[in-house]
Amino acid sequence: MKDAMIQTPANLRHLLSDAATRLRAAGIEAPQREARLLAAHAAGTDLAGLLRIDVLPPGSHDTFMQILQRRLDHEPMAYITGHTGFWSLDMVVSPATLIPRADTETLVEAVMDHLPDRNAPLHVLDIGTGTGCLLLAVLAEYPQAKGIGTDLNPDAAHLAARNAARNGLSARCDMLCCNWADGITGPFDLILSNPPYIPHADLNGLMPEVVRHEPARALDGGADGLVAYRALATIVHDLLAPGGIGVLELGIGQDHSVPALMHNGGLQVLEIRPDLGGIGRALVVKK
Repeated sequence: MKDAMIQTPANLRHLLSDAATRLRAAGIEAPQREARLLAAHAAGTDLAGLLRIDVLPPGSHDTFMQILQRRLDHEPMAYITGHTGFWSLDMVVSPATLIPRADTETLVEAVMDHLPDRNAPLHVLDIGTGTGCLLLAVLAEYPQAKGIGTDLNPDAAHLAARNAARNGLSARCDMLCCNWADGITGPFDLILSNPPYIPHADLNGLMPEVVRHEPARALDGGADGLVAYRALATIVHDLLAPGGIGVLELGIGQDHSVPALMHNGGLQVLEIRPDLGGIGRALVVKK
């Protein structure tokens, strides 16, 4: 009966209630908010604008039904809407890259504390840039800085360039398709990376949104989750300028193993900064 009610334009309150019930049954967290976000996107408005709507127009109703099914299939909301916020920026996203997470903002906070001169003409390298979120957030905070973002996936590099243009930062960065930092010459005052760090055996235990929809190559850290860090230890050491810092994202429980790899690579750990959940998230190193 509910499915029949929700197939044609209906009172928005009833439509949202039915959608929330279906989202809850699918195991989606905060189903009422998710239903409202989907309806707002379908109607081309925001949550405040949705308050002024009693019935979705036929075209918007059809769109709502389509994107509701996508969310019921655990497609991430950011892929459905096509964008998400990171730091002070609005980032376009696609299945070519991971969706930027709030935990990753911990790296930007660490950069700002360790490099307090906001007018410094920093030369920045972001390895595995994805959407470009880390590099672009730093460039937004340091108006004299310039940078390079690299990604093995050409679609990701193209998306990062699109985000640079979207946020008015194209003139101060280049997004390149390459493996790690192949062909890149330093030195750099700041090296950033949010590398793949999930142990291969743990991938299938991640949330359905991640397992089914986000790119496995951007998550898979090999048998022990540390493959990328072994490469990064050498790259950071070789490309870091005197007095420069590297800031790398860590996975859960890696705040002991990764610092040891960095030490073996000739780097000194300055800080392991926790995210809001208390997990050691941002590793700060220097030569």
